[in-house]
Amino acid sequence: MNFSNNGRNVTTPVYRDTLQVAIIKNVITVTLCIVINYVNVTLVHTFTQHQILRMNPRYILFTHLVINDIILLTLFTLIQVLSYTVYTLNVCFCMLLLLVAIFANLNTPLTLAVMAVECYIAICFPLHHTQICTVKKTYTVIGLIWVMSGLSILPDVFVTLATEPLEFLDSRIFCLREAVFRKPYLTEKRDVSYIVLLVIVWLILFYTYFRILFAAQAATADAKKARNTVLLHGFQLLLCMLTYVFHLIISGLSYLFPTGVLAIRFVIAVFVQILPRFISPVIYGLRDKMFWRLLKKHLICNTCTNFLPHKK
Repeated sequence: MNFSNNGRNVTTPVYRDTLQVAIIKNVITVTLCIVINYVNVTLVHTFTQHQILRMNPRYILFTHLVINDIILLTLFTLIQVLSYTVYTLNVCFCMLLLLVAIFANLNTPLTLAVMAVECYIAICFPLHHTQICTVKKTYTVIGLIWVMSGLSILPDVFVTLATEPLEFLDSRIFCLREAVFRKPYLTEKRDVSYIVLLVIVWLILFYTYFRILFAAQAATADAKKARNTVLLHGFQLLLCMLTYVFHLIISGLSYLFPTGVLAIRFVIAVFVQILPRFISPVIYGLRDKMFWRLLKKHLICNTCTNFLPHKK
């Protein structure tokens, strides 16, 4: 991104890349988006094609996580490309894009927390797992995740629509959250809500990890695998947290290297918004034996179908 705004009604100088640099940045971003989304869409398609996966709460939650990654990565790439092509967007259209992206961003840590709880129940209460973690309850929890995310961001939308003049809503801006939700107290509310959310999720991860750790003393393979999975969820959550300190990182590095503001923004955006989307496929697409077996079967069948001659 190549825009600096302090979240209030005062704008700072705008910096723009040269045409060659802008093309290189967009090619890198779009390529990464296509590759990661292709992998994630393949995982989702594999999930939809096998009933054994569709009836397992663990894979339902994983697929929900992957779908949120697809949404977030697609919208991030779209906003970046639009920022280089048309530069400014209508405020209402920008608000809609940001709303969906923020929903997906907030859903990620909540889904990770629920997945950690599911691992904890599977290891510590194996006899009650099928009664507690049912398919119906899993989809209910996913619905609650979306409701909780909505309670965090929808008040910002209502306040903006109620307090901003119509001229602003009809105007065009560079599409950033701080440029749309301009009230300072909305920024403070966002920071507080993020802190509360992350504290709750971290407490859940720590609790489930140590309970699984004690269960793993029996040296069962499933307990050790669940413990490692929760650790990976913690690492994934740590990467998600970078989104919440995104502007602080950029401000600090820009202060140290004032001549490289645009390069800093692009590199940090790639590491914070794009590369973490690789984590979900690694955790379940490669580490999970059943999912990996079905994924390979699906890919091999598709390859054979494409190369074998069609009967007339």
